[in-house]
Amino acid sequence: MKRLIAGNWKMNGLKADLAQLEALAGKVTQADLDGADVLICPPATLLGAASALDLGGNVSLGGQDCHAGENGAHTGDVSAEMLVEAGATAVIVGHSERRADHGESDAIVKAKAEAAHRAGLLAIVCVGETKDQREAGEAVDVVLGQVENSMPSTKGKVAVAYEPVWAIGTGLTASVNDIEEMHGVLRNAVGEGARLLYGGSVKPGNAGEILSTANVNGALVGGASLKADDFYGIITA
Repeated sequence: MKRLIAGNWKMNGLKADLAQLEALAGKVTQADLDGADVLICPPATLLGAASALDLGGNVSLGGQDCHAGENGAHTGDVSAEMLVEAGATAVIVGHSERRADHGESDAIVKAKAEAAHRAGLLAIVCVGETKDQREAGEAVDVVLGQVENSMPSTKGKVAVAYEPVWAIGTGLTASVNDIEEMHGVLRNAVGEGARLLYGGSVKPGNAGEILSTANVNGALVGGASLKADDFYGIITA
């Protein structure tokens, strides 16, 4: 299964930062692309400008979220169809920061993933447990519950990103044993068709070990995706 190395810029980036995207596209070689698909998800404000750049087909673009509806009275929201028109090929749904900051339930995440399929986008469905849930021995049950209730029932491309909440932006990384155990559980739950990504403080220094772990088919990268050199170091890993 071809790997997917996806970058989530989160609420970071102004037009000047698109220079990092251009620099990344200039670094990616055909040999890199033979081994991995490369995706950057900038803020929605930059998606149109990013798609107008000459990226040489080396870097695809995605959105960080979408509304479940195609249109309507939803001030501030962006539909999956709008993302497609702006140049996206994928969208992240159910990121832990959306679940926590905006109270998104599994049902909402599922509806957004189905909206992604409606528009022809790859849906990257995020799951992951908190530190308290892991310490209570509930990690597997929590993640399996999220998968069962968040995965789209529609046909289309889907990837699952396992991001332990306690490892996002903290500098902490799950152990290889933890990652292998959870990705094995996820593989049994979702079957062979979906790529399984790991996210949680992935950096050039630890990417090789993480990406060589069983059932890890790529990475969803936060802070390290903002700089071309750092993100390319993960791609080459």
